[in-house]
Amino acid sequence: MTKKFAFLFPGQGVQYPGMGKDFYDRFSIAKQTFDEADQFLKRPFSKLIFEGPSEELTLTKNSQIAIYISSIAILRVVQEQFPELKPVFCAGLSLGEYTALTAAGNIDFLDCLDLVRTRAEAMHQACEEVKGTMQVVLGMTEEAVEAVIRKQNPLHPVWIANLNCPGQIVIAGSLEAIALIAEALKQKGAKRVLPLDVSGAFHSGLMQSAQTQLATKIATVPFQESTIEIVMNVPGDFVFSTEQMRQMLIDQVVKPVRWEKGIRKMMDNKVDIYLEMGPGRTLSGMNKRIGVTAPTYSVEKAVDLEEIHKLMESYATVES
Repeated sequence: MTKKFAFLFPGQGVQYPGMGKDFYDRFSIAKQTFDEADQFLKRPFSKLIFEGPSEELTLTKNSQIAIYISSIAILRVVQEQFPELKPVFCAGLSLGEYTALTAAGNIDFLDCLDLVRTRAEAMHQACEEVKGTMQVVLGMTEEAVEAVIRKQNPLHPVWIANLNCPGQIVIAGSLEAIALIAEALKQKGAKRVLPLDVSGAFHSGLMQSAQTQLATKIATVPFQESTIEIVMNVPGDFVFSTEQMRQMLIDQVVKPVRWEKGIRKMMDNKVDIYLEMGPGRTLSGMNKRIGVTAPTYSVEKAVDLEEIHKLMESYATVES
């Protein structure tokens, strides 16, 4: 296999009841993954993933764990079905970074599940402490948004939280701060400022209590070296040492996710195929908006494996 593959994994917000269920029903490796997680968490968590209710699944303390487990189950099926399909690079959006580190072999599944549980509960708690939210600003540059934020801070602080693709900047802050800044952004050229359906101000200074809890936990989790390279959110670049990986996960809780920059780094490294695994197809959509010319495939449902079969067969034919 001479093609360069990049594995991509989604973050919070893509969850829905029933995700991963068709993999659970069809593949023993997927069933084993969900069962292993239930046993580790000491509760029937897969029942919540498969049946909902949606309101409970959407809670930060549940959704992050649910997406991580579902994404790993899908990854394991892909690895089992296509053992010759090895990634050169892995990356994940926010929470998806944990899945990426597991996929690359830097953190074991159960160690990472424990870490994700700590992160989910700590961020849920931080959301309860200070009611915050996020909005997407359309049609402005990072510099222009930053200038408006600087004028409002520090009285009602707002942070840039996500730089996912061109013309879309996500901001985060308290309910009051976000309400105040929306009009100022429109006056400075924002085409639209739209609310996001989230329970808190993620990737902002309002997550500092969560960052402290996570830092303590990360110090206890073993990390391994790997030959698969990781592109991480905070620098939007490759991170090579395990100590740096730990630090980037800690920083990511309060710092912006530079997803577009990370994808462009992979483009510079001539990735041939991007493979998104997990619930939703958000990352495929972002790749289009970023201008990725290499194909992106999404594996969300078991039926999506057919496309990967065809892809691998076409490569086998060419190589023979």
